[in-house]
Amino acid sequence: MAIFTNQATLSYRGGVVNSNTAVGEIVEVLSMSKTAISSGYVVGDPVTYVLSVVNSGSQDITGVTITDDLGGYSMGAGTVYPLTYVPGSLRYFIGGVPQMAAPAVNAGPPLEIGPFSVPAGGNAILIYVATVNQFASPAPNAAITNTATLTGGGVITPVVASETVEAGNAAQLNIFKSLSPSTVVENGFITYTFLIENSGNTAAVATDNVVVTDLFNPILADLSVTFNGIPWVEGVHYEYNEATGLFTTTPSAITVPAADYAQDPVSGQWVITPGTATLVVSGRV
Repeated sequence: MAIFTNQATLSYRGGVVNSNTAVGEIVEVLSMSKTAISSGYVVGDPVTYVLSVVNSGSQDITGVTITDDLGGYSMGAGTVYPLTYVPGSLRYFIGGVPQMAAPAVNAGPPLEIGPFSVPAGGNAILIYVATVNQFASPAPNAAITNTATLTGGGVITPVVASETVEAGNAAQLNIFKSLSPSTVVENGFITYTFLIENSGNTAAVATDNVVVTDLFNPILADLSVTFNGIPWVEGVHYEYNEATGLFTTTPSAITVPAADYAQDPVSGQWVITPGTATLVVSGRV
């Protein structure tokens, strides 16, 4: 509801008389909600947003535009945006029916959608996807709050809806394998090095049951194993079948620390330094 006032003046014979003040109100008929379909973001992942605009009035509302700030926040002398609109992802529904012609989109940032219409006594739903980019904090308990603002179409007071998505707290593991030397004589020794990286904001702990499995070919004999430089014991930390070459670490033996994060104070980009763990397996071919 928006209150407005109006007062007239009457001028005659060099004098001025003011009227009484008339007071009126404009009942706002548009409302908007915003929902993110996400259980927690990870940098690089897509997040789907659903905007629902409801018109409770008896007249169609035409020519409205939505501006989404894509989570923008101040950094230095400018603004950085942790979300990037995915081109072509917009879907437009009237009363639940998909429309062939979607509103125009300016990817920005900020993102602009419209103009479009909302039917009397009905609703319009806009669904679009944004990717979490390098300006989003990956740290534990971080969050992205983005706000959509509807204007135009004779709307007196902009209609605003916000949604907050929190960073997902989880380990994100990758493994890289190298061999040394790459050329070996018969009955010589080779070393496999497994580098495990964690780019997530949570350590991989014993209860995560991280397991490395490898089928060595050629089969290795006289095996020796270290983890982060500490010797491992067969039957305690790993199992090895010398007849088949199957090597398997024991569940709970491998742990990997969480990544470290730092934000560049100039560009605003977050730099991820993965936590690492190193498994080394040596043997005779």
